[in-house]
Amino acid sequence: MRVLTVNPGSSSLKLSLVDGGVVTADEHIAEWDGVTRRELEEFAAAQPSVDAVSVRIVHGANRAAPTVLDEGVLADLRGQVPLAPLHQPRSLSLARQALDLPGRMPVVGCFDTAFHVGLPDQAATYPLPRSWRDRYGIRRYGFHGLSLAHATRAAAEVLGEPVRRLRLVCCHLGAGASVTAVVGGRSADTSMGFTPLDGVAMATRCGSIDPGIPLYLQREHGFTASDVEHALNHDSGLAGLSGTGGDVRDVLALRAKGDPDARLALDVYLHLLRREIAAQAVSVGKPDAVVLTGGVAEHQPELRAELFGDTLLGVRIDAARNRGTGDRLISEESSTPAVLVACREEKELARLCEEVLTGLAGAGPLVFRHGRKADP
Repeated sequence: MRVLTVNPGSSSLKLSLVDGGVVTADEHIAEWDGVTRRELEEFAAAQPSVDAVSVRIVHGANRAAPTVLDEGVLADLRGQVPLAPLHQPRSLSLARQALDLPGRMPVVGCFDTAFHVGLPDQAATYPLPRSWRDRYGIRRYGFHGLSLAHATRAAAEVLGEPVRRLRLVCCHLGAGASVTAVVGGRSADTSMGFTPLDGVAMATRCGSIDPGIPLYLQREHGFTASDVEHALNHDSGLAGLSGTGGDVRDVLALRAKGDPDARLALDVYLHLLRREIAAQAVSVGKPDAVVLTGGVAEHQPELRAELFGDTLLGVRIDAARNRGTGDRLISEESSTPAVLVACREEKELARLCEEVLTGLAGAGPLVFRHGRKADP
């Protein structure tokens, strides 16, 4: 099956064609403002043929599996926009555009939150009033699940162990960042929570802060909820610390020139990542490996080496392996835990899409009209 994968992030858009599990075409728009112009239509038209489209959707609420998208599902998913304001509108806009592509092929939504649906109660529950939790659905949802699913499968292949036996700390590093404990292929704990604003510092997002800070700004200095929300999502993290747009490449370049704000920004960023990796290692027990995934993890070997240094979990990075490419081991052979890089989220998008459509096909003939499954 030839699957066109659509992967919108908070600052970029990646389009791929995956044919039988092999990526045959890629287009990466590094600075995408979320406005759907003709990128998707032009990429689809440039491919020899496409059987289906698979769209990454950050927030699926309590959905545990991918689903074929139609107008009703899209309308329901708009209810999660307040919980993922940087991501959800972009995903839904692209999904809507995909439904109108020539050929009217099926469009499958794959949800980052689905990987965490079985999160244990002690990890998913916030210490808040029960009425809030019950009435408003406040819980730790977790995110980056598609990336984590691929990272888990890749780790099993590289280490030569079945997924069910592995204890992993998976660290997604992109414009967004999160750290997750994965035991036997299932999420056991994770740094992101009710929204993708939680956890470690990111490109423009603050991550976890004292909840008293926004209350103080609103109560004592007249900030509105919108003021605070915008600042925490767009003007914080590496951007707020360094005075840049938050791209880690720009921060690294400034630090190399001796800029003190850039140095502090990276010190804070790495400190919080190390602390969270150590915390998730406790949730795992004794990790077999730390798996790095996401665009920053894939393209910044110096930062990968700096993250572990000489102390984090006793890891020893192999310089030659660290300079390589592809899903691979980057630690020394004797290092415990091992450290891997695994960054092909589009393969997971395609795999899930194929599973959904193959399952539906097994139930009888399918005809898709205008993004809706119809009787043949």
